Amino acid sequence: MPTDPNLRERALRFLAAREHSRAELKRKLSPHAESAEQLETLLEELVGKKQQSDARFAELRSHVLSRKFGASRIAHDLRSKGVSDEEAAHAVEAARATDLERAREVYARKFREPPASREDRARRMRFLQARGFSFDVIKAVIAGTPDEGED
Repeated sequence: MPTDPNLRERALRFLAAREHSRAELKRKLSPHAESAEQLETLLEELVGKKQQSDARFAELRSHVLSRKFGASRIAHDLRSKGVSDEEAAHAVEAARATDLERAREVYARKFREPPASREDRARRMRFLQARGFSFDVIKAVIAGTPDEGED
């Protein structure tokens, strides 16, 4: 079944604006497609011509999110966008290697003073946990803050 030129143009406009996962593109294009087969044909064609790639989307998305979030939050975001577990894990691999240093940067931007109380310390730990950092990384960041100069 030939693809509708308008549907193709719409898909290319979405991809020109930013990378999209296959699932995102399918969701956005489905109201405009005449049939599911036509949409699948177009998506296969885009993948075949390397105009759409879940791996490329996952890599770019994980890079953007890595400024603020930990590896588990990035992986969750990628899976929610329809990226396979395998591709999400591959894209998050680099982020996981630098989790500790990124957690320290996020923590330093947010908190200037050491925690004043146990409640404040717990609140800061929850902040880092919500950002997707692992418990081991959070412990290292919180424990390392008072004597930041010593290693």
